[in-house]
Amino acid sequence: MAKQINVLDRGPFFHGTKAKLALGELLKPKNESNFEEERISNYIYFTATLDAAKWGAELEKGEGREHIYLVEPLGAFENDPNLTDKRFPGNPTRSYRSEQPLKVVAELKTWERHPDTVIQQMLDHLAAIEASGQAEIID
Repeated sequence: MAKQINVLDRGPFFHGTKAKLALGELLKPKNESNFEEERISNYIYFTATLDAAKWGAELEKGEGREHIYLVEPLGAFENDPNLTDKRFPGNPTRSYRSEQPLKVVAELKTWERHPDTVIQQMLDHLAAIEASGQAEIID
């Protein structure tokens, strides 16, 4: 990992997605958002909690099997303001973002999904936020 000043968290770090990634692959910003169509994300997002990574994989738009990868940040990163400032002050979800790539170092082969009913409740909640016009993403 690149040397950082004022390291926020030492990890391990996770990235949840429906994309099939190869070990050693680099996840980079400036790609289409996994959660909002037609948005190019300026950051790559990751977390140091398995629960937040599960949500990332489970809530991503599109079809396919969900994956959780262990990732290594290759540069500086910051708290994800979409969660830490808006929903969870103090960053208990240990959610971060970076303008630098993340390197895929492993895949978790087994993990327990949230129950389908709980996932649907979250999807309904997110849809209601979007319908109300309050789904602004700080990017």
